[in-house]
Amino acid sequence: MPYDALKDFTHVTMMASGPYVLVVNPQKVPVNSVRELIAAAKAKPGAIDYASSGNGSSQHLVGALFNSMAGVQLNHVPYKGSGPAMQDLLGGQVGVSFAGVPNVLGQVRSGKLKALGVTTPKRWFALPEVPTIAEAGIPGYEATLWLSISGPAGMPAPIVQRLYAGISKALQDPDLRESFRAVGVEPDATGGEELMRYMRSEDEKWGKVVKETGATVN
Repeated sequence: MPYDALKDFTHVTMMASGPYVLVVNPQKVPVNSVRELIAAAKAKPGAIDYASSGNGSSQHLVGALFNSMAGVQLNHVPYKGSGPAMQDLLGGQVGVSFAGVPNVLGQVRSGKLKALGVTTPKRWFALPEVPTIAEAGIPGYEATLWLSISGPAGMPAPIVQRLYAGISKALQDPDLRESFRAVGVEPDATGGEELMRYMRSEDEKWGKVVKETGATVN
């Protein structure tokens, strides 16, 4: 990219964060836990496919991180968007996906898909019975979907603070919080140096995954 995502902007605040959920089609991949999925994948390397919304997409990289940390070879199958990926997952053409919670919640509750774990460090309110992937067999695994607000480099500190204060206040609104939850994220007003530490750690973690996989966007 022609810019440095960390240095060439003023990062004001996180807005929201949430999980992906590891789901399987139980007819295609009849496992009941992350540990069982890992065992099945190790027994037949490359035989289990996971669908994503495209090469270089967050779903692709979340799966690549799973492969790396679990020591398995789930086979990546990129689609042109999450819709076609979900269609083939439900149809049994592929067996596994790391999907946004709203996209699979109905199918999980109906039994068409089985949720094995969420990718965040904490369980998700809409799926309290589903463990985190870290709990379920891969200690230290985390892949959080997060959204932040940034501005041009060199924004004056008083303006940054005013924006941060206004956004933080807005994120306390009950209706807004429910709207965020409906699309699979929670309000999150992390700002300042804490935000920068998190962004630097994410840049390092995902940069390593990209280099290891050779992932490119298309």
